[in-house]
Amino acid sequence: MASSAIKSGTLVTLAELHSSSPFFKDGTSLRVTGKLQEYSVETAIATVADGSAILKIDTQHLRDLSFRIGSMYRFICEL
Repeated sequence: MASSAIKSGTLVTLAELHSSSPFFKDGTSLRVTGKLQEYSVETAIATVADGSAILKIDTQHLRDLSFRIGSMYRFICEL
């Protein structure tokens, strides 16, 4: 069976995403969960937080979604 081009995404916490983390490298596929702090329709950037850790996510390829500030979201994404 051929390998899939789409990676499943390693489940990590936002606190694990720091510059010295083995997960913090270009092309890494991740699953992250956080509370939506901000969302800009103009830039399609969502800011999610988990405790004091914050991540900005480009959501331009997501369609027909209504984000709610304060709600929890899980994103499968690539760095």
